[in-house]
Amino acid sequence: MKSIIKTFGLCLMACLLCCCKGKKTNNNDSVANGLSTEKVTVLNYAQGFQVKDLTNGIRLIDIQDPQAEESTAWHFALVPKLLASFDVPQDYTVVRTPIDKAICMTMLQLADFIALNALNNVSGITSIKNLFNENVLQLVNDGKIQQIGSEGDFDAEVVMAANPDVIFISPFKRGGYEAIKNTGITLVPHLGYKELHPLGQAEWLKFIGLFIGQEEQANNLFESICQRYDHIKEIASKAEYRPTVLSGEMHGGNWYAVGGKSFLAQIFADAGADYVLKDDPNSGGVNIEFEKLYAMAANADYWRILNSFPGEFSYDALKASEPRNELFKAFKEHQVIYCNMKRSPYYEKAPVEPDILLSDLVYVFHPEVLPADYQPTYYKILK
Repeated sequence: MKSIIKTFGLCLMACLLCCCKGKKTNNNDSVANGLSTEKVTVLNYAQGFQVKDLTNGIRLIDIQDPQAEESTAWHFALVPKLLASFDVPQDYTVVRTPIDKAICMTMLQLADFIALNALNNVSGITSIKNLFNENVLQLVNDGKIQQIGSEGDFDAEVVMAANPDVIFISPFKRGGYEAIKNTGITLVPHLGYKELHPLGQAEWLKFIGLFIGQEEQANNLFESICQRYDHIKEIASKAEYRPTVLSGEMHGGNWYAVGGKSFLAQIFADAGADYVLKDDPNSGGVNIEFEKLYAMAANADYWRILNSFPGEFSYDALKASEPRNELFKAFKEHQVIYCNMKRSPYYEKAPVEPDILLSDLVYVFHPEVLPADYQPTYYKILK
């Protein structure tokens, strides 16, 4: 399948973007005399942020939860460092761009920097637990990237020592940002994990590109991802049979699953399969009692599991975690699709490799449409 995945080569390009501190106007309509607010930064799938490009190089970025009709919104004006005089709307936080350094709070954010070969722009991360990237590990070992602690327990002194221009955060997670708010460093929400389409999550590459002056590289990289994804999707669409698939595991007495309007439901559909919760209206997670889930998924052809199992995961381990798991058809027929995050760089690479995730799933659901020598990267059938 490597020949298919690499049908389209990755291009690198370069472009400068902007963020700064300066005079603010009193209303959003008086951005500056004669400045166009025509939107030229094109977003094809991402719904969590919007960009307006002004003719003087300023970018106005609006961020909002893509899973909610109404939610808190954040506004940033990215102003080129070379721009000496400027006006921005009153409710926009100014950031000078390209930024030199940033702190990443999540692996998904770090994945964007890794994909853009921009680790020199990273000065801090939360943890190296389950981190595989040798370059990041070396930078941490050399003291060039600081470990700032975990959510709810950030070390403000280490944060200050990392000297970031901005800190990318996940505001809807556990948080504990009060300590770092007091540092005065600009906190910028990165909501890629809330996107409802695999390509929407990957498109946050453009978001990071705007901050670090690599917009063209991000645009080209995303375009190549889209081309490969669409190519694999087209191949899967030719399969004559659509299997059914369930996902998740039992935890704390309930089955935590994601709804039918989710990222996962979309990638299953694009891979030529039907998610058992495809008709569920939720975009986020839902808690389902075992009996209700079993009624829907007892005869599902496949069962997708993503976890961090300490050791060798097996059907015995799956049964030990919940004896009733053996009742599912996918368990009985050994059709569990599995990825162990302790052994795979899932979180630091998969967010920007939806084409590979899709290929892995197509290989499971429709192996006949892919080359026989295809080697899965993330998901494999549990033996």
